[in-house]
This record gives sequence, structure tokens and C-alpha cells, in this order.
Amino acid sequence: MTTMSRRQILTHALGTALLPLAGMPARAQGRYPSRPVKWLVPYLPATGPDMVARILAEAVAPFLGQPIIIENRPGAAGNIGTRIVAKSPADGYTLLYTGSPLAANMHIYKNPGYDALKDFRHIMRLSSSSVGLVVNADSDIRTLDDLLAKLREQPGQVNYASGGIGTPSHLGMELFLSVTHTKAMHVPYKGASDLVNAILGHQVTFGMPIFSAANPMIKAGKLRALAIAGAKRNPVAPQVPTLAELGVTGVELTSFGGLSAPAGTPDAVVQTIYKAFSEALKQPEVVVSLQKNGGLVDVRDGAAFVQSIQHEMEITGSMMKQLGLQPV
Repeated sequence: MTTMSRRQILTHALGTALLPLAGMPARAQGRYPSRPVKWLVPYLPATGPDMVARILAEAVAPFLGQPIIIENRPGAAGNIGTRIVAKSPADGYTLLYTGSPLAANMHIYKNPGYDALKDFRHIMRLSSSSVGLVVNADSDIRTLDDLLAKLREQPGQVNYASGGIGTPSHLGMELFLSVTHTKAMHVPYKGASDLVNAILGHQVTFGMPIFSAANPMIKAGKLRALAIAGAKRNPVAPQVPTLAELGVTGVELTSFGGLSAPAGTPDAVVQTIYKAFSEALKQPEVVVSLQKNGGLVDVRDGAAFVQSIQHEMEITGSMMKQLGLQPV
């Protein structure tokens, strides 16, 4: 029989005691999420993206097993917040609300500070919203023909608001003006909510916000929707005709929202996030909440979402060329 020294016995005992724990650190580190997740929205509070994010954050938390904390970091048409996420750790604890401007900004700005395709792991598309042409409900402009007549009587003097340079509300309006051979004065604001408030406050005459931002004020009787700049009518406001129905063709815009993470985020983490959000978006109360705000559930997987972003980049490049706009 071999005799063990006291040191050998102690070493052996400690080693044996630690064996059951050997795999635990790896499992603990691999469990996601183990703490709250931050969802950065690069737009102002109370805008369409912000409302969508807040509805979903509450709905997703039970499926994810951790709270989702919304953080608004607006500025530069979404570029400021987007840059923050692009440089964040790829661990799934910092997510980005990815709107159409992320793609558009690749053409609108000479240096947006990120690459829309290389710097992110695009997890899924969540929702979409029409873009509406609206005026103050107190305005004497009651129809699209009324607006066009005013623009032709006062070329370049009637002002419109946008949510910022390069946003759908800006490019869409410039396309509308080009197609109708009219001119107006552009007044950029910092987001869709500011755009809507500018019309409500009679600071500008009209605008083209995403419908999810304008719909609450339309329902309240404070804004008048003249038309929808989409391929079809919005089911939330089926009484509002499309521009094409009114004879203005070639102005079809849809604003989308999605979910992205920094490039390099692990597959397992992405799958967990995708599953949690997908389950939440199946809940009837979530669908109703989004629709009340003028948005539509529009779930697409990561690959299809990347295609949406690429398509938006192509459309933006084409529109800028058509309109003679240069990057800023």
C-alpha cells in the first residue's frame, strides 16, 4: 500500500471537492440573460420608434426572463445612438432599435460613424408603419388638391416639417414635391414627435410623419390626414386614401423598425433574443397596442431584415440622385 503525505492528502481532497464545480463557471457565463438588457432607441421619447420599443420591452421581459431598459439617445437622425451600440460589447446586453434611417444615413451622411451592414448583427424586423401626409385639423387645407393648389400659388413659401435630414419624412416629402412639380420650404426638427408638434402649433403648414407618430393626433381630431404615402391604405385608418389613389404615383414609403446588436454577438444569444421577441409579437394585446399607434407587426428573420436594410439603402441612393441631393 502506498502511503500518502499530509500535503498529498490535502491536495487530493481539495481537488476532489472542486470537481463538481468545474463546469459551473462556464455554464453561469453562458446563461443569457443573467441581468437587465439595455435597448437603446436613437430617437426622441414619444416618437413612433420609442412607442414601439416601450410596448415590446414590457411584453418581451417575461419571455426573456429579465427586464428590458429603454434608453433614448437621439441626435443626427439616429447616428449618435447608433454609434454607441456599434462600439458596445457584443454580449447581448446592449441592443439597438434599428429604424429606416440607419440605412438611409449611409447615403445622407458622408461619415455616419458606422457601417450599417458590417458593424451590426441584425436580429429581426419587428414592425412597419405607413407615412402620412398631414395638416393641422384647423387648416383650410382639407384635401390633397387644396394643398397642391396652395403650393402652386406660393411656390417655395409654404413650409413643411421633417423629423430630420434623411428621415423618411424628409426624403419622402422631397420626392412628393418633385413628383408633383411643386416647391416648399423645409424645416427640419429632431424627430417625428417634434414634427407633429410643429404642425399642431402652426409653426409649419404640413408634414409627412410616420403614421404611428401622427395617428394618435389624427384620432383625437387635431391632425387631418390627406393621404397615405404607401402601396395600400393603412388598416388603422382605412378612410385615408393613398397618394396613388389620388393621382400622385411614385411616392410609396414604408418606415420599418427592427432589432440589432453589435457585430460579433454570439448565435446562442441572438437566438434567445429572437425567440423572446417572436413570442411577444404573437400576443394579441401586443398586436392591438401597436396598431392603436398606427404600426403593424411585421416580423422577418435576420436574413430578411438585412435585405430590408439593403433595399432601403438602394432606394435612398436612388432618391438622392433623382432629387440632386448631396451627402452632408
